[in-house]
Amino acid sequence: MYDWIRPLLFKLDAENAHRLTLYGLDVAHRSDLGRFVATPPPDLPVKTLGLRFLNPVGLAAGLDKNASHLDALGALGFGFIEVGTVTPRPQIGNDRPRLFRLPQHEAIINRMGFNNEGVDALVRNVQKSSYRGVLGINIGKNKDTPNEKAVNDYLFCLERVYAHATYITVNISSPNTKGLRDLQEEATLRRFIETLREAQERLGSQQSARKPMLLKIAPDLSEAELDSIAEVLLATGIDGVICTNTTIDHSAVANDPLGNETGGLSGKPLLSRSTEVMRGMHRRLGDRIAIVGVGGILEGQDAAEKIDAGASLVQIYSGLIYRGPALIAECVNEIRRQQEPRDGR
Repeated sequence: MYDWIRPLLFKLDAENAHRLTLYGLDVAHRSDLGRFVATPPPDLPVKTLGLRFLNPVGLAAGLDKNASHLDALGALGFGFIEVGTVTPRPQIGNDRPRLFRLPQHEAIINRMGFNNEGVDALVRNVQKSSYRGVLGINIGKNKDTPNEKAVNDYLFCLERVYAHATYITVNISSPNTKGLRDLQEEATLRRFIETLREAQERLGSQQSARKPMLLKIAPDLSEAELDSIAEVLLATGIDGVICTNTTIDHSAVANDPLGNETGGLSGKPLLSRSTEVMRGMHRRLGDRIAIVGVGGILEGQDAAEKIDAGASLVQIYSGLIYRGPALIAECVNEIRRQQEPRDGR
């Protein structure tokens, strides 16, 4: 179905097409027409982060920033869904246009800037939803909050989403909020994560339910920076790491008319680098910290490659834009196919 809808959507402005697609998914779900949108894959259970996932293929943060479409997205067959990034206060994000498709490269450039309705609105949407699968909530800081006070924004969001999330992701790696990636510097990151970990344990004790916390990192890090981040992750005892966010390196799309647009690049050009970073983090962390692989998954083999490189779970986003919901089952089935010989089945 998506194959004949996509050309129509690609004639629209990218952000308008995004909104129309989500609206269409909601209508299809409410009308019991979801079976025409996607066939959910058979279960492929995964246990990691102290949680059980129906399958290892999830939705990356950014597509449903306000958790407004959970029921429709949940019906597509994802093993888990991550919503956000959400900030304490609503913010409109950067000026439009701020989302660009590069079809020649199966890529997307975005400079959205954490546009969202604020954490309280997200929580209300989660409460109204009937989705009962694994739900990650991705938290960030408001644009006008200086870095020296950034941890307060994350604490604010953490406390409000904790009871409603299955896990929480800390996003300090978006390239579209000025100075945000500076929080990945070793000493700053250590203090930052230690503070959030203390709050995580306190909330877990108060609510008698410990929720895993993950850190999402950038792909544009040197080997020395990755060494430092790995040391911090191990020292602070964080539960997981998501590799990676979008990249500021546009060299792979330099020949595209939109290749010089400011923002984070995702899609096929990100696959190699994101997997390389993820493989490097697995080499540093081993099985002590769970790894989620995201970036450039456009076909089932891409997802299987990330699992083989050390990921316990994978996430997709840009691939949905180019391939549609059928990509979910394709990824699950390819991961299953490549695991069968190792499992002796």
